[in-house]
Amino acid sequence: MSDEFQFLPAQAADVGVAAPPVRRVTHTLPDGRAVSALAYGDGEPRVTFLHGAGLNAHTWDTTILALGLPALAIDLPGHGDSSWRDDAAYAGRPLADDIAPALAAWTTTPQVLVGQSLGGLTAAALTAAHPELVRALVVVDITPGIDPQGDAAGIRAFFAGPVDWASRDELVDRALAFGLGGSREAATRGVYLNSRVREDGRVEWKHHFARLANAAAADPAGAAATQQQHDALRGALSASGWDDLDAVGVPITLIRGDRGFVTPGDAEEFSRRVPTASVVVVASGHNVQEELPVELARLVGAIAA
Repeated sequence: MSDEFQFLPAQAADVGVAAPPVRRVTHTLPDGRAVSALAYGDGEPRVTFLHGAGLNAHTWDTTILALGLPALAIDLPGHGDSSWRDDAAYAGRPLADDIAPALAAWTTTPQVLVGQSLGGLTAAALTAAHPELVRALVVVDITPGIDPQGDAAGIRAFFAGPVDWASRDELVDRALAFGLGGSREAATRGVYLNSRVREDGRVEWKHHFARLANAAAADPAGAAATQQQHDALRGALSASGWDDLDAVGVPITLIRGDRGFVTPGDAEEFSRRVPTASVVVVASGHNVQEELPVELARLVGAIAA
């Protein structure tokens, strides 16, 4: 078993199932960049998952184990084993443009497409542009207009340390010091799956956001200008996100955590703008897939049935 799958047997035992076969698959885009994913189970994937900013495909491990269906979990560009974007355009539509050809290569039937946070905005954009690839859309704890990075200042502070570290234990200690990762066991698993050891033996985060946050911390003036650009872009992306949802012709479900990013007011706005969508509230924070993986699996399984 590959080192990246070493945690799966224990995670499977925790939810009372046997770990399925899992393999990593890669699709090369015309410009040479790679989109990487995890393929769980045998047979044609029925459900595809897209993670949030700063995470990776493994955030879905326990949810997919509990789901018990063949599935794909894709590393968004700039995350996990997928290539970084030189333009740092980590928004729904450009990410969807990268992911769509990979999803088309890996599947032959329309998917239940599940996206959390940034992955949810990406899933909506992908479904709008490529309806032939999707039969149902599940958006987890995000609506257009909400920053998928949440408390961006806190995220920037966490990643604004050195760009590399002597060991993963140092990263675990930092995560716990910032109140991230839950238990030390969970934080250790999360850090292991979201970092890599370079040829020189130093450890670095896999995702591009850490490098971007570090650069911003080193140049406060530039960071202020970048924040202004981000705020302007956020307004434009909000409009495009609603446009994407308006263009979706398959069933839509919003699953929001009662302590997550989507407030009751946001949910009301979502229902007003997308009146045919279903809205489900669960007792969770933003990362529903990590706090309530079995319940989320049950909800997705009912949609995929």
